[in-house]
Amino acid sequence: MENSDLIQARRSFIFTPGLKPEMFPKALKSGTDMVCIELEDGIAPKDKELARKLALKLFETKQDNDGIERILRINCLREKFGIDDVQAILETSTPPPALMLPKVKTSDEVILLDNLLTERGHNCRFHVIIETNEGLENAYAISNSCERIDALFFGGVDMSAELRCANEWEPLLYARSRIVHAAASAGIDAIDVPYLDLDNPEGMKQEAIKAKALGFSGKGSIHPKQIPILNNVFTPTDEDIKKAENITSTFERANTGLVVINGKLIEKPVLREMYRILSIAKRIQLNTN
Repeated sequence: MENSDLIQARRSFIFTPGLKPEMFPKALKSGTDMVCIELEDGIAPKDKELARKLALKLFETKQDNDGIERILRINCLREKFGIDDVQAILETSTPPPALMLPKVKTSDEVILLDNLLTERGHNCRFHVIIETNEGLENAYAISNSCERIDALFFGGVDMSAELRCANEWEPLLYARSRIVHAAASAGIDAIDVPYLDLDNPEGMKQEAIKAKALGFSGKGSIHPKQIPILNNVFTPTDEDIKKAENITSTFERANTGLVVINGKLIEKPVLREMYRILSIAKRIQLNTN
């Protein structure tokens, strides 16, 4: 059985700017599973230092245990702004619980940051964005490089620019599939890129449905009004939960490598996803009560 303590509902996430700390509490109340404070693309170079100070100050006070994942997106580790972000995190005694690493190209970047944080005694979790050709090529190695990694995020906008293709489902299907494959190899989540057309909620819903079918655990949002739709798509259905309960209980009673349920052969690798569905359903229920 997978350790349920490591399982987190990651159906949706939203960014909030580091320059505007007053928006952080609002983002936490938006209904999302993950709130990411932005220090990277959404912050102009002249404002990076101030945004960093304001963002880190938010974590000086104890965070509520409300089931919402709090993440700080730092700048690229191959750039000075990223190095400055890391230095500030190493200097603080109240680091963010999780860091989002953008534009990761190799596992060496992740390992380096892991070593620095370990030396400092910080337990920050990692969320890694795959948004470059090199990162996509190395996605398997990246996802398996560090036990801190909880999810791979698909950076579709930057990826489409690198590939010189349209930022649409079909042209990016191969890239999405590679990311899901890499995440699955490490037993972590894959999170899909936000849908950018706010005036087309049905289009976003259909893309989220396809992302879920492909193996993604959730999808980003650019506005709070997108979150209820995403949460609904990625929430296990009653039928999913009943199926998971049936399969897990049957396996536990049988204590064998495979069982036959409703005429279908079910083997042990299926158990991981079934336990995962039950754990996520339990966490969602706890968070809504």
